[in-house]
Amino acid sequence: MNHTDTVTTVLVANRGEIARRVFASCRRAGLGTVAVFSDADAGSPHIAEADAAVRLPGTAPADTYLRGEAIIAAARAAGADAIHPGYGFLSENAEFARAVLDAGLTWIGPGPDSIARMGSKVEAKKIMADAGVPVLAELDPAAVTEADLPVLIKASAGGGGRGMRVVRDLAELPDQLAAARREAQSAFGDPTVFCERFLETGRHIEVQVLADRHGTVWAVGERECSIQRRHQKVVEEAPSPLVEATPGMRERLFAAARRAAQAIDYEGAGTVEFLATGASEATGNVTGASEATGNVTGASEATGNVTGASGATGSSADGEFFFLEMNTRLQVEHPVTECTTGLDLVDLQLQVAAGARLEPEPPPASGHSIEVRLYAEDPAQDWRPQSGTVHRLALPGRVAAFEVLREPGLRLDSGVEDGSAVGVHYDPMLAKVISYAPTRGRAARMLATSLARAEVHGLRTNRDLLVNVLRHPEFLAGNTDTAFFDTHGLDTLAAPLADAGAESLSALAAALADAAAHRAAATVARGLPSGWRNLPSQPQVKRYEGDRGAHEVRYRLTRSGLIADDHPGVVLVAHTERRVVLAIDGVHRQFDVARYGDAVHVDSSLGPVRLRAIPRFVEPSAHVAAGSLLAPMPGSVIRIGAAVGDAVTAGQPVLWLEAMKMEHIVKAPTAGVLTELPVAVGTQVELGAVLAVVTPAESGEPSAPADIEE
Repeated sequence: MNHTDTVTTVLVANRGEIARRVFASCRRAGLGTVAVFSDADAGSPHIAEADAAVRLPGTAPADTYLRGEAIIAAARAAGADAIHPGYGFLSENAEFARAVLDAGLTWIGPGPDSIARMGSKVEAKKIMADAGVPVLAELDPAAVTEADLPVLIKASAGGGGRGMRVVRDLAELPDQLAAARREAQSAFGDPTVFCERFLETGRHIEVQVLADRHGTVWAVGERECSIQRRHQKVVEEAPSPLVEATPGMRERLFAAARRAAQAIDYEGAGTVEFLATGASEATGNVTGASEATGNVTGASEATGNVTGASGATGSSADGEFFFLEMNTRLQVEHPVTECTTGLDLVDLQLQVAAGARLEPEPPPASGHSIEVRLYAEDPAQDWRPQSGTVHRLALPGRVAAFEVLREPGLRLDSGVEDGSAVGVHYDPMLAKVISYAPTRGRAARMLATSLARAEVHGLRTNRDLLVNVLRHPEFLAGNTDTAFFDTHGLDTLAAPLADAGAESLSALAAALADAAAHRAAATVARGLPSGWRNLPSQPQVKRYEGDRGAHEVRYRLTRSGLIADDHPGVVLVAHTERRVVLAIDGVHRQFDVARYGDAVHVDSSLGPVRLRAIPRFVEPSAHVAAGSLLAPMPGSVIRIGAAVGDAVTAGQPVLWLEAMKMEHIVKAPTAGVLTELPVAVGTQVELGAVLAVVTPAESGEPSAPADIEE
């Protein structure tokens, strides 16, 4: 590879948290930095952190971060002599890597030939099988039969859940293939997809590799990423509980990962991903090299399509694993490997790209690190992505940012700051929160407690789900697999941390803080309590809507203190517009209150609470017609499934929205006639906009809310 040894300035061909992470290592290495940004990212924090920034006109990825020629032109304009692709977008695009090198710039990543050989997951599996790595067989979508079901559709050119669909009914395959191809084209610029047998459960294990141009290949450590939603990782940790509990598995995993890297003359940082399945179930057609045994527990449907290792069968105690893919880039979850090894993987990427030689062996790993991905989404509503403003994102105590943790602590890698806007054009991940501790139990406890006490204001997130997972007995026992949410119930895991009693007390605190705010703003009699009268009068009344239901707070502030109708015995110790202290059964509890319009966030040791203040009078314009299908998020209409005047059935797709690189189907809530359709293909809609109106078949019956499917 024609790298130079004199890199001075690095352009990061990416955005948000990814760009900020690479910039942090560049600054520590004394290198200059250049950012690129789309119009949608004009206010992104990653721009301010770079020494220079270049605009990429447009908003869609295909018009901005996927335009290789525009990024190379930006590097030249800003004086950058190297390009780091981050992860996602063009990070695994061999043509882009080759164009960077042809432009005389240093490419901080593997060679174009290595990327190309792994760029097609279909071809990658053939290469791995030849190298003696056990592989799950690829299925031609055109040849899938009932006997192959269920199958998983996957994008050949990328990952992260984009272009992935599970198909259990053969009749659904054509539509799901078409949708997967559209998502893959939108996310990666390549619509190619393939199928493989879908394993209902399994353990997702991956090995971090690092290789230099002098022939040294490190297997730095393994990670377990089994807890996933929509085929995208949510919780990642190092080391893997499964590998830790299985004698000899780590050595076999590392050997397979090194063979994978050597098979394609790999250079730089990369990840070899494996699926570990129930070995007793994996007795199908297994062929190939004899050295590729590994370990496995979990899935029940791995029969009949395994190729690559004749030694890969046996009892679950023997251990099996099967190659999924090789990511020829840095991974989102790389911080857990950094924290357990003490290595700055981005810095090592920079060094290897400049021709440095790795030591013969990597440093040993110690301790345990867990990472969770904080998403702007609503797990209880089928993981519906959210958009809007992040008013506040803060963890309690001392928290590092983009640093390798060398002592027990917490790390926050985020692409947003207070006031950042989250749009519909990109992935809804807000931050990665990482803990490091001597033991797995302590790392989980630290992370859960910090997340539970974090101030996460504005968008609805998966924070409560993450805490519930980290505290779940099966997670703490190391019993995780890719069906974790199905096994343990998404409704239970996504339940709010605060129970009904805590939410009711939080509503009382919100009302008292609101009263304090009104008194502070009063121009006369500011020192008198809110609603004060010479003689007893009616209580003050405020209404809120919370996750646990509606709350009508009725209270009076008297000479003798607080009298709250639903909270007898609760004593008001102190209250301001931002903080309320209540004594409950003699125990003082502090409630921190923040209000943003009608949204109220109350944080306390009883759990975070999100409320909506209900106005006393509702504007007539706020009402919508019965049967209205409202936009569940901002997005773009990409397809219409019915016309005005058409009869529709309950659950029938009416239109399709694209938001955050995913398709969302809006279905008719009831049988009836489509009487209004104020949108067309290409229409950009805001959250809550009326997309269509279905008049129920039986007039006078109101429709249920529109059904949304992703």
